[in-house]
Amino acid sequence: MAGSGAKEYPESKENKNSLKRALQNPLASFLTGVRFLTIIPISWGNQKDDRFFQSSLIWFPLIGLLIGSASALLVSFFVAVLPGSLTAVLAMVLLAGISGCLHLDGLADTGDGLLCGRSRELALEIMRDSRTGAMGVIALGFLLLAKYSVLSSLAPAYLISTVVLMPMAGRTAILISMAILPYARSGEGLGRLFYSADSRKAAIAGLLFCVAVSMFYSVVIAFSVISAIVVTVGFFSLWCHRKLGGATGDTLGAVCELTELAVGIGIVIASIQNS
Repeated sequence: MAGSGAKEYPESKENKNSLKRALQNPLASFLTGVRFLTIIPISWGNQKDDRFFQSSLIWFPLIGLLIGSASALLVSFFVAVLPGSLTAVLAMVLLAGISGCLHLDGLADTGDGLLCGRSRELALEIMRDSRTGAMGVIALGFLLLAKYSVLSSLAPAYLISTVVLMPMAGRTAILISMAILPYARSGEGLGRLFYSADSRKAAIAGLLFCVAVSMFYSVVIAFSVISAIVVTVGFFSLWCHRKLGGATGDTLGAVCELTELAVGIGIVIASIQNS
């Protein structure tokens, strides 16, 4: 989740109970989330997206799981015929490409803001700038290098499970961040479109879903995934609160990417212990 300058939609009475709205309109709210989180060209009902931004939150972990599953299906074909390093690059391209590099853009903007050493107001203004500065490039470069190192070091079976779980965990981290951090900007902002009184309920539901899916692989994998989410969101949210006073669309994208990396690191550690 990233970007700035989006049209601000005022919270309506319908949006105050976003979870109820998601259950009453599951397909519409699900497709709103799909259109936001991916580049899949589904136009049905897109003229009503402004009514379902908040209720689409409940579907974020599921959409992340679908992104990971689709990517893992393609990776499973590559892993048998290509070197591990090249397969890792292709996995990264698939995961980033399906989401339109949305969260990577947020990470770069967040790097510019959090690492600039300026005041809160100026940091937020820097993050709103569409141009990427040196700190953003450095943050993006280190993240991509770390992801490559993680994915290229995994055996095929662990690589495929990691590709499945990383996007789900990242989107779950977005929900938890929204549940514990206020929105940092006053006025418009892309992240504000998704904030509602039900953010905490959506976060709890998303975390439970993430636990259930991770347990399908093993208790150790589930522990690695949940630990990665909790630790990453906890420390990063503390940093955002101190520096910015809350979250923005860019920091939500950043926490998604950082959590994906943390999950990969956790599974690498788990795979070493099981070998």
